[in-house]
Amino acid sequence: MSDSDQPLSVMSRFLTFIALAFLVLPVAAQDEEAAVSAVLDDVHRLASEADFEGYFDLYTPDAIFMGTDAKERWTIADFQQYARPAFDRGTGWTYTMTERHVFIDDQGNTAWFDERLDNEGFGECRGTGVLVKVDGIWKVKQYNLTVPIPNELLRPVVAQIREAQTDG
Repeated sequence: MSDSDQPLSVMSRFLTFIALAFLVLPVAAQDEEAAVSAVLDDVHRLASEADFEGYFDLYTPDAIFMGTDAKERWTIADFQQYARPAFDRGTGWTYTMTERHVFIDDQGNTAWFDERLDNEGFGECRGTGVLVKVDGIWKVKQYNLTVPIPNELLRPVVAQIREAQTDG
């Protein structure tokens, strides 16, 4: 290789490196999104199977679970106490994901999501939350379960809630 070829060779290697980086980064992000999605799939599967240990192992020790009732903001310990009787009976809860969107931060350590769910008793529900990496493993830090209300039904539903609150 002549001296005049050297700058071209260095430039060629640099451009190849840059091109490969642009190809690898999206694949890595897709892999992380798939890993987060797999954890969320496990959350729903293990709850449906009433697998107490497996289910709660997917959460961080300081996780928060927010249920459908406005008063349901549980630490993971409180949520375990709430869930234990149902899981002990073998009757967890079944939510089937119908749509999910996962986002990963630039550092690849925090993910957030929203998902549409179907439940036999509650119909269409929505789950949102945050996962963090703990020792390289994605764990649920916060999960928020809601029941979306169509806009045209919102005012009557709010009126029913207010009435129930004043009666109780």
